Amino acid sequence: MPLNPYEVQQLGHLELLAKQVVEGFITGLHKSPFHGFSVEFAEHRLYNTGESTKHIDWKLFGRTDKLFVKRYEEETNLRCQLIIDNSSSMHFPEESKGVMNKISFSVHCAAAIAYMLRMQRDAVGLSVFSGSVELNSDARSSSVHHKMIFSELEKLAENPKIETGKKTSAAAALHEIAETIHKRSLVIIFSDMMDSSEKKEDLFSALQHLRHNRHEVVLFHVTDRKTEEEFQFGNRPYQFIDVESGEVVKVHANEIKDTYVAAMSDYKQELKLRCGQYRIDFVEADIHEGYRQVLLPYLLKREKMH
Repeated sequence: MPLNPYEVQQLGHLELLAKQVVEGFITGLHKSPFHGFSVEFAEHRLYNTGESTKHIDWKLFGRTDKLFVKRYEEETNLRCQLIIDNSSSMHFPEESKGVMNKISFSVHCAAAIAYMLRMQRDAVGLSVFSGSVELNSDARSSSVHHKMIFSELEKLAENPKIETGKKTSAAAALHEIAETIHKRSLVIIFSDMMDSSEKKEDLFSALQHLRHNRHEVVLFHVTDRKTEEEFQFGNRPYQFIDVESGEVVKVHANEIKDTYVAAMSDYKQELKLRCGQYRIDFVEADIHEGYRQVLLPYLLKREKMH
């Protein structure tokens, strides 16, 4: 059974929540076709055919029936930059029992990844943006730095309600962040990619900037699929409010549904196409679908990078 994000959230401190999420996820992996995945082995990596057998851990082979090589300090140094979009649109929908909004979901996913990075003694940095870059920390692996990362994530989690007027300037923010990540890193972005700029090319250029600097990039496209993509509203009039501009529009849901769904689908397809062209991993992350949809792609990406 997939973990219920709301139930996990009630346990308390964000670091404890991340631990609970990761442990539940790993347990689930062991019951799936991914049994034996090396996430729990901070000192091992999968053996590659053709390399020396000198460092194979035969005791581990006896337990798992898989070949793992003992990993040395210099092999463990992955650098990861977590980037979270904190604009007003990310504070949709209003939180209710059993439902997180997009910023809360992103924060909890980022915390789980940060916890896994700490398990592997990897370096992690955190960037947060809305209309500008609100936070940008370098990637480090010290325990003090990891505590700081969780502290900053706690601050984001403490204010999950919709904040109006915080426009998204993803393009400018991503360009600025890209200039500060000097060493080759795994860059993980949590965003709905609803940029306030009228020029989509600026946003695509910012994504390309990250790849141009030789970083591996994963974009988790965070949405409330039922409302934002499928427009599942009742057959009656609604008042829709643009949380970034404050503009109010009163319409009958069925009158605009087809046009809205088509426009959103076109934009999403273009975004996926551009990510494919730039060799950026595009991953759909629906806030109603739990953490596995985020943690598994992260692990698979991490394995490929070693």
